[in-house]
Order: sequence, then C-alpha cells, then structure tokens
Amino acid sequence: MPQTVLEAKNLKKVYNFNTANAFEALHDINFKVEEGDFVAIMGPSGSGKSTFINNISTIDLPTSGYVYINGKEVRSMSSNEIGRFRYQNLGFIFQDFNLLDTHTMYENIAMPLSLAHVDREEIRRRITKLAEQMDISQLLEKFPNECSGGQRQRAAICRALVNNPRIIIADEPTGNLDSTNSSELMKILQRLNHENGVTIVMVTHDPLITSYSSRLLYIKDGNIETVLEKGDMTQDEYFQKIVEINSAESREILQK
Repeated sequence: MPQTVLEAKNLKKVYNFNTANAFEALHDINFKVEEGDFVAIMGPSGSGKSTFINNISTIDLPTSGYVYINGKEVRSMSSNEIGRFRYQNLGFIFQDFNLLDTHTMYENIAMPLSLAHVDREEIRRRITKLAEQMDISQLLEKFPNECSGGQRQRAAICRALVNNPRIIIADEPTGNLDSTNSSELMKILQRLNHENGVTIVMVTHDPLITSYSSRLLYIKDGNIETVLEKGDMTQDEYFQKIVEINSAESREILQK
C-alpha cells in the first residue's frame, strides 16, 4: 500500500481573524497525497490555491485544522522545528527561481546543505550528480544572470532535490518560461516522478502543464470543487478533460 506523505484534515485559513474584515480563504479542506503522487492544483484567481499550497507546505500555518507531513502534525512544532522539518522533507520550486545573483549556480544549489552544515565533499558529490541529470554541469561556476531562464529553473530543481526531500512543492514553476522550456521542465518533473518516485504537488493555471500530472485538484472559493484522476487516460485525453473543467468554470463566470 502507498504511504500517505501529506494530509490535510478540516484545514481552514482565515485572514484578519477576529476582526470585522475577517475573510475565510479555505473552508474545511480534506486532502491526501500518497508517496509517488503528482498532484496539480488549479483554480481561478482568488480561489485559494496559493493559500492552500502555502498552508500544506509550512510556508504559512492554518487557522484551524491539521496538516500532517510524514505523520507529523505541523502546528504542533516550534518555528525551529518547522525549519528543520522543512529542510528534511520538502523541496521548493518557485516561478521566479529565487536564485541569488551574487552566488554562483553551484553555491545556490549548495545553500540548503551548507545551512545544514553538510560535509563539503558530500555537497560536491550530490551537486555533481544532480547537475549531470539536469544537464547544467557546464554552468555551475556561472552566475544566474549569465544563464537562461530554463537553465536557472534547472538549477532551482537541483536545489529543491539536493536534500533528498520526500515532497517537491512547485508554485507556477513554468510561469517565467517560454513554451519550449516549459515543456522540457515538465518532462523533467514527470521523469523524476515516474523513475525516481519523487512526490510532486504543483500549482499552475495552465491545462497543458497540468496534463503532466496524475491528479488534478480544482479549487474554487476556498473549496476543492473537482478531483480528476488521470488513471488510464492518455495525456491528450487527460488534457481534454482538464480543458472541459476550466471551460465550464469560464462559462459559469460569463453567465453571472
């Protein structure tokens, strides 16, 4: 049986709590991710998808309810424990890469391990291996502003993977890439998922990007409105179903 690596129970997020301007962004969300899943999260602007991914990834904490990562309840931990736990279990890929321009690509990738005081030789070994897999070995001594967007995102993937996390959290990872680099990035993530068993939770607005996943969660008004499993569908069939879900939402908005 696949192991549950991430679970939300009755997850609720309220902004401006106990004020006249209180706004409930998430309403009693229940959700599980099993080891080896590739979950895409979609929804219209303001639907709560960014709030959702922040709350299940320890970037933010829920107002009420529970988030379990590898069976550990996040809200029960101190801030120091959360920081250590995040390093040990999660890898992050962001739309804007979040690389430091004053550091080389090697130094950027090494940062999570350096902060954890990992041995230098072990850092070198891990980065060499990942850089070869991502085809950026020749770029490690360059600075981010000397590299293309696609190359910087590959470095960001290496940084996300360097601590051998259980789960990759990807927030609009193709948002700053052209179509060619977006497709290449998604093939890399899909390969990591299929061949290495890396669990991925990804936010995106793009049905084509979503079609690389194995499950879609469609969020609307702070609720999970639709769950779509790829199952035995081809990628094209899955893509068409994703488009139908998005089109139905667009028609509903136009009819209001």
